[in-house]
Amino acid sequence: MINIITIQHTQSEQHINKMIGSLGNWNLTELGIKQAHSIGKNLADEFKNKKFVIYSSDLPRAKQTAEIVSGYFNTTPVFTAALREFDLGNANGKSKEWARNNQQCSVWQGTIDWAKSVYDKPFVGAESKADVWNRISKFLNEILVQTDDIILVSHDGTLSILYALWLGIDIEMLNKCNLSGKTGGVSVLKKDNDGNHIIERLNDMSYVKEEHK
Repeated sequence: MINIITIQHTQSEQHINKMIGSLGNWNLTELGIKQAHSIGKNLADEFKNKKFVIYSSDLPRAKQTAEIVSGYFNTTPVFTAALREFDLGNANGKSKEWARNNQQCSVWQGTIDWAKSVYDKPFVGAESKADVWNRISKFLNEILVQTDDIILVSHDGTLSILYALWLGIDIEMLNKCNLSGKTGGVSVLKKDNDGNHIIERLNDMSYVKEEHK
């Protein structure tokens, strides 16, 4: 059996400054740093004596989350562009208000950058869901050859694609459904001895609390 724990990076600057996240070099806020320590401590308490390989997006907000969490497991994270958030093309570095006014395709209700079609790109030069699907599929194939348990630190949009891949959902279904998360959410994925893929917990927010039960 293999455990994969995913962590959506904790609160960072773009959550409070009204700017697009994407490939921006946003750092964790003071609250985000505190949340990352809570996640690391709580996971280490729960998974005592477990050895994890930690992979993380190389964007600062995820990188900082991974560095804090890895300290509780006495290991060093591996940083990779494969786990980066969606590249939003010319929306990078722009405000969320700019993004609302410059979409080049239809987006889901209540969002500014989540294209309705998996093949559409919300901004010039952006990645589509299909692009990220291919990126994450290749990454999963590479890491699942190992036998150690895994922690992945990434971003909301990217993790939503990863969960769909894990469950074997057809890419076209993402035109109608989504598996979204929240800042600091922890999910536990398992592959059992029969090869079945399971999501045991999805977006568990209890790990950001100092008193985790």
